[in-house]
Amino acid sequence: MSFKEQFIEIYNREIKREGAQKMLEYLEGSDFFTAPASTKFHLARSGGLCEHSLNVYYRLKELVENEKSDWAKRVSSESIAIIALLHDVCKIGMYVVEYRNQKQPDGSWVKVPYYAIDELLPYGHGEKSVYIINGFIRLTREEAIAINWHMGGYDERVKGGSYSIAKAYEQYPLAVLTHVADVLASYLDEERN
Repeated sequence: MSFKEQFIEIYNREIKREGAQKMLEYLEGSDFFTAPASTKFHLARSGGLCEHSLNVYYRLKELVENEKSDWAKRVSSESIAIIALLHDVCKIGMYVVEYRNQKQPDGSWVKVPYYAIDELLPYGHGEKSVYIINGFIRLTREEAIAINWHMGGYDERVKGGSYSIAKAYEQYPLAVLTHVADVLASYLDEERN
């Protein structure tokens, strides 16, 4: 089963909220299933974004199920799927293929493709995903916070000195697990370019 087929199977099985099918239609009409997960870091290849979203789903599901505070009873399988599968929809339409010269071992030069960013909606990262998803599916506050802060210390707002993430993680521990799932998927499950 392809990553796209896996994604759609989990999505349709777990997400039943109003607007879910419209959200899926949006994903299918976009480059979500063919976009890379990054320009040069993890899964910087066609289909990497979908594969990464699945990896985060499996990691988050496992983290919630193994959490000692009985989260599996409190956090629905629908919330896990929404958060993990959709946390990076901000990357839709963001990557373009450009070319650069690369010197070959024989001394010749060839043009090679690489992914670059062409940000058409400069809305941020996690907050952009929340904005896009809320156009289709009504997120709970906990889902929105988890998606918004999934980048953890890599978030530009945190790098700029914002302390809001600390309060978010204190009040919404699912946001912590979402960040951990994202990091585990990115660094342990996925090849880095």
